[in-house]
Amino acid sequence: MAMPDEEPVLVQRAQAIDQMSVAELEVRIARLQSQIAACEAEIEKKKAQKRAADALFGGGS
Repeated sequence: MAMPDEEPVLVQRAQAIDQMSVAELEVRIARLQSQIAACEAEIEKKKAQKRAADALFGGGS
């Protein structure tokens, strides 16, 4: 049961892209590109770890 003096939990909902300004869209694209780059870097890191493990343990699949 909620206490009357508790603050409400604020939920940030995603804004529909058709309601975003050009500037907001550009910021969103920049953030997404940054996240993509981070994902690509992590993929390369994991591939390098797998190649190292394969070289050490003789896996080659």
